[in-house]
Amino acid sequence: MTDIVQLQGDEKRVREGFWRKARRTLGRVPFTEDAVAAFHCATDSATPLPIRATLFGALAYFVVPLDIIPDFIAGLGYTDDAAILMAAFTAASSHITDAHRQKARAWLLKALDAPPA
Repeated sequence: MTDIVQLQGDEKRVREGFWRKARRTLGRVPFTEDAVAAFHCATDSATPLPIRATLFGALAYFVVPLDIIPDFIAGLGYTDDAAILMAAFTAASSHITDAHRQKARAWLLKALDAPPA
């Protein structure tokens, strides 16, 4: 059963911090495109609630800088984020559509062309 209060908190956290974190990790972690596609899937009203909850939970973990292995630790900082995100991507794989992936690629191309903030 989906905990609606937890889902709302995770969604709020993700909507407030996801794009900033995605830009900051661009080119530094190999899963940025997957994370952006997962964001588009999680925010798609056609995505089933349990899948949205799974994705928002994993993306919230990614957004929060202090977790099991803090993100600032060189070489290790994103390994826990990657493990959690990969588990969520696997659970949601049949719901992350080509349209979500195309939006992610379009964002990546635009972000790579943008001057650093």
